[in-house]
Amino acid sequence: MFLFYVVLVAVFSTLAALCAFVITYEEYLKHFPDKRRPLKMAAKMSLATFAFFMLISLVIVFVVNLF
Repeated sequence: MFLFYVVLVAVFSTLAALCAFVITYEEYLKHFPDKRRPLKMAAKMSLATFAFFMLISLVIVFVVNLF
């Protein structure tokens, strides 16, 4: 059952990261004339979002499994 939760967390964290990438990339394109800098900034935000959701979700899974 624990493996199921980890897979579920990975899938939804990836979806959250993709959404964050698309949203931030579209917004950063409005502020920068070149396309390379917004791409890098959106990728960093996407990785941060993935790490945040993955970490928080795994902590919640560990805490729930303790009880």
